[in-house]
Amino acid sequence: MPWRVIAHGDQVWHVDVVAERPANAAAWQLVLSFRAAAERPRGRALWTIYPLEATSKTSLFIQAERIPNTALSELLAERLE
Repeated sequence: MPWRVIAHGDQVWHVDVVAERPANAAAWQLVLSFRAAAERPRGRALWTIYPLEATSKTSLFIQAERIPNTALSELLAERLE
């Protein structure tokens, strides 16, 4: 089940989130995965780092809940260019 479902253009996209902490870093980064919902079996994912960081995964995911769908759609549009 996706974290969010957004529309971009004439397609529906499933968005998933993960927390990643690079080696030698104290902060967790938010990483987003976008997959076109119509692609079956699951198609290729577009991965991108979202500009959010936190010292705990819980805090990072709480911040992520505040991201508006329009911001996700804009980020997807940039990745598709």
